Amino acid sequence: MNIFIKEFKRPDCLIYRMKRLVRLCLLLLAGAWTAQAGAQLQLAVSGEPQKIFSGHARNISVAFSNPAQNDFAGEVRVRVYQASSATTFLFSDTPWKNIAVPAGETVLETAALDFPQVNAKTKFLVQWLENTDGVIGMTGVLVYPTNLFQILPPFDKNDLGVFDPNNQLKPLLRALGIHFQDLGGMSLTNFSGKLAVIGPFESRAQEPDGLAQWILTIAKNNVATVWMQPPRGENAPLQPSFFSVPKGRAAVIVTQADLISDLADNPQSQLNLIHFCDLALHPQPATLPDLALKP
Repeated sequence: MNIFIKEFKRPDCLIYRMKRLVRLCLLLLAGAWTAQAGAQLQLAVSGEPQKIFSGHARNISVAFSNPAQNDFAGEVRVRVYQASSATTFLFSDTPWKNIAVPAGETVLETAALDFPQVNAKTKFLVQWLENTDGVIGMTGVLVYPTNLFQILPPFDKNDLGVFDPNNQLKPLLRALGIHFQDLGGMSLTNFSGKLAVIGPFESRAQEPDGLAQWILTIAKNNVATVWMQPPRGENAPLQPSFFSVPKGRAAVIVTQADLISDLADNPQSQLNLIHFCDLALHPQPATLPDLALKP
């Protein structure tokens, strides 16, 4: 028994580290609850953490509500904590700005905050305070590295083709040294690589005439394809957010615009595109969700 207790208290013991993290989070939440009782403002907290890239002046959305009978006008301070598997430590503590929130109203704000470089998805907690003592609340943030597209499989120079009329994807690939063939200056039917990424488009007018037929032609030649369609009109027929059309050994993945919006600044959009590329290269049979199919 004594040996077990000694092992349990070792700093590298997983259970010990998890208990320390839970204790630290409870202390932070307890402190936030205690101080918030004396704070005039309250924080409207969303259920999911916000997702951003590491770097300077990343935008965090926040909503302050004032349930009191008096207007609020004063300084809001920001503390940023980084949470690891074993501990939570203070990364920055800075004044943010003076805000005014009328009694009984809610004000939406955007804060440009700095986050350190990370090598993988990392959890941060943003604490909002009235001046330096009254804790308004916490915002959860997931920070991602800026090189997500390096998850893509390595391609030879002519294996990856990109048709990107708005230059949303090509600069991101160039910045990471990822080789690709620009399909904007050639007929798509002449491309014979492994993967073609078509789009994103801002409108239907940007799509070349006969694009669907071009995509069908290269798909029949076993070119995996991701087709990022433009935003749909109000009266457009209802379609899935994305779907797969198998062709030979590969597939065409058709995805709606909202799943890949704001590629440069939205980690989830980049992760979605990476997932679609993988599905196009390695088609999977359609299955019901949450159903373990046995042979």
